[in-house]
Amino acid sequence: MDFLDFLWLVLISFLFISYLFILFYIFGDLFRDTSIGGGSKAFWVIFLIFFPWLAMLIYLIARGKGMTERSAQAALAQKEATDQYIQSVASSGASAADQIASAKALLDAGAITQAEFDRLKAKALA
Repeated sequence: MDFLDFLWLVLISFLFISYLFILFYIFGDLFRDTSIGGGSKAFWVIFLIFFPWLAMLIYLIARGKGMTERSAQAALAQKEATDQYIQSVASSGASAADQIASAKALLDAGAITQAEFDRLKAKALA
């Protein structure tokens, strides 16, 4: 295998991997879209399987703007869900006084030692 064969292999591999990425992105967008029905989705899938390059180009031209909007909406929804989860976890934590009081109750009950109580108290105050 000479250098030109190697470059040709790299180029073909890159194009094939790019083709797969685009194809899977289109399939993901197609099934995420709620504005089209099952018949249209079936048509696009068949078209993508039998005429992949032509179907990908037509899909990107005809539905490219919608792909961007759906992607942005999905990212925004994911961000809002993450922010809401972080907020709920951060606000559900007990205050330092509550943590120390529960650690003191465990110490009084004999469930933890004085050293463990001191460690929990230092952690709550940190």
